[in-house]
Amino acid sequence: MISHIQTFLAGPALWFSFGVFFIGLAAQIIRFFGLSRKKDRIFYNHMSAPWAAKSIVPWLFPFGTVSLRAQPVFSAALFLFHAILLSVPLFLDAHNDMWEEAFGFAPASMPDAWADALTVVMAACGIFLLARRAIRPEVRALTGPGEALMMVLTLLPFVTGFLAFHQIFSYPAVIIAHMAAGEILLIAIPFTRLSHMVFFFFSRAFVGFEMGHRRGARVW
Repeated sequence: MISHIQTFLAGPALWFSFGVFFIGLAAQIIRFFGLSRKKDRIFYNHMSAPWAAKSIVPWLFPFGTVSLRAQPVFSAALFLFHAILLSVPLFLDAHNDMWEEAFGFAPASMPDAWADALTVVMAACGIFLLARRAIRPEVRALTGPGEALMMVLTLLPFVTGFLAFHQIFSYPAVIIAHMAAGEILLIAIPFTRLSHMVFFFFSRAFVGFEMGHRRGARVW
């Protein structure tokens, strides 16, 4: 029974979740542009690739903007959290074995010890970011149960992967939980706040168009 569940999660369920992820994001992007064309058409009169880059690129580095430099601990935690969130799943040896088996190629893998340490760092950063939302009044006012749920959804694949690697608790049960958590996360991304992984770039570009190209203001 357990082996059948693992086979299902590693096969049809995995491809279904990837399909929902990519098709869902594409649909949301199309919807976003449709709405913006109707409601914010003026932005399109001031499109500027240089100003979009000026608005986006500084936010990709931990101390790249005035706002982030004013909050160095938050900036470091935020950068580490997102960098690990992207890098560990892409370069984990166990994941790359699956890509190799499916497609005949895979990216370079990081040592398991690195992935292990980075998972712990990411969990610590996630807890810090969630605690900050609960403690700081200016962000607590914008925080609801949804933010906590999104953080749990994001951390769960990493925590269960850590437990599976170290064979803590029942390995078959934990690896099933790990696979299911990762696939639920992929499915959730297009339809929740987690879609900011894509819409961050669009929103920052529009800030660059409006505040930079149109008004000549600093956007970083």
